[in-house]
Amino acid sequence: MSIEKNNTEQTSWKRTFAFIWTGQLFSTLSSSMVSFAVIFWLSIKTGSAEVLAFATISSLLPQLVLGLFTGVLIDRWDRKKTMIIADLYIALMTGIMVILFQSGDVQVGFLYALLALRSIGSSFHMPAMEASVPLLAPQSELMRVAGVNNMIFSMSSIAAPALAALFVSALDMTWVLLFDVFGALVASSSLLFVHIPSPRDARKSAELSSENKPDQKSSDKDKIGTEFHKFFAELNVGLHEILKRPGLMWMFIFTIFASLAMVPISTLFPLMTLDHFAGDTYKMSVVEVAWGIGMLAGGGLMSLPKLKFNNVLLINAMYVILGLTFAFSGFLPAGGYIFFVAFTFIGGISGAIFWGAFTVLLQSSLDSSVLGRVFSIHNSLIMIPAMFSLMATGFIADSIGVTNAFIISGFMLAAIGLISPLLPAISKFSKQIDTTSGPGSL
Repeated sequence: MSIEKNNTEQTSWKRTFAFIWTGQLFSTLSSSMVSFAVIFWLSIKTGSAEVLAFATISSLLPQLVLGLFTGVLIDRWDRKKTMIIADLYIALMTGIMVILFQSGDVQVGFLYALLALRSIGSSFHMPAMEASVPLLAPQSELMRVAGVNNMIFSMSSIAAPALAALFVSALDMTWVLLFDVFGALVASSSLLFVHIPSPRDARKSAELSSENKPDQKSSDKDKIGTEFHKFFAELNVGLHEILKRPGLMWMFIFTIFASLAMVPISTLFPLMTLDHFAGDTYKMSVVEVAWGIGMLAGGGLMSLPKLKFNNVLLINAMYVILGLTFAFSGFLPAGGYIFFVAFTFIGGISGAIFWGAFTVLLQSSLDSSVLGRVFSIHNSLIMIPAMFSLMATGFIADSIGVTNAFIISGFMLAAIGLISPLLPAISKFSKQIDTTSGPGSL
């Protein structure tokens, strides 16, 4: 009877994820393709690092600001409805972008505004999805789920740039953008067929530990006070769950510093191909495909059920490997395009493993009722330093050169990977994970 029950449970959560993953594949592929299409369009039309940087800022800034607060709402609301509404909202913003291109008068300023409005939906959708995973899959399967999620994003990364390059050259941008609307509708429809359990009430999450309980006076104020006070009390719970775990807190902080190095470089990949390697749209797409194939391989490795690794050590190792791929790319001569593609492939593998391992580290270390807040706060905080570096992208590209930017960022990432394990809190956290058989294992 126990075996039959286990088999039923295994089939149930896998069936649920089959629906979710099908929708996410369509949504991610169409959204990625449109993102690449806009980047290619801007690269071809302007050739400006500053334009690409401001387009990226427009896409990230709303998530940075709103992400500090949306987690509280995600933990309160029905997560399935939140994801559906967010998907439909993104489709609406893309639809307005379609009208803009259809009019034939595309101004970069309007494009910035629509990218910013579109990202508001992502500030709700991404944390809601990440926070829902532990409610749907057994804890022992979290790394496999993360691996499959990364494989979906990887398949999109492989196909999206190639499709974007093809469609930008063969179709009007109006038709390219409509693919995103279609993908969002498919993703929303697929969620209608699944049930996502609700975690216990967010206000009760303050009872997770005795250290986390507010004093009685504060509790009384919450009861008789305004919704404003309740909101920030719940936000504080999410922050406290990180702060009371020093090892996890420092891992959290290091990802913020890592984003300072990674985000601007991700923006400069098209210009690296165009300027340093004298490439074209086709070569830009090949580089993006190489990154996607690498992520697919990394996601495949994570989804293997028999592999066991310490996630803390794994994350730090990926910092070093990813950093070296950036640095080595910066040292390549103008004729080294094929090596740039190879380093990008390796970087894709390490990037997929890094983000998958860190996501599972949070999911397995924290209660599901606070995950919406933790993920939204983290997604915002990693963007704060990235914003400052993105604003300087044009200056960096023009003053020190794109290749030097790759070298500097690469060595920054490698240094983070080497310094992180030396901190006593992270070293202790790593040893604790080594002695457990569930959370933190790959």
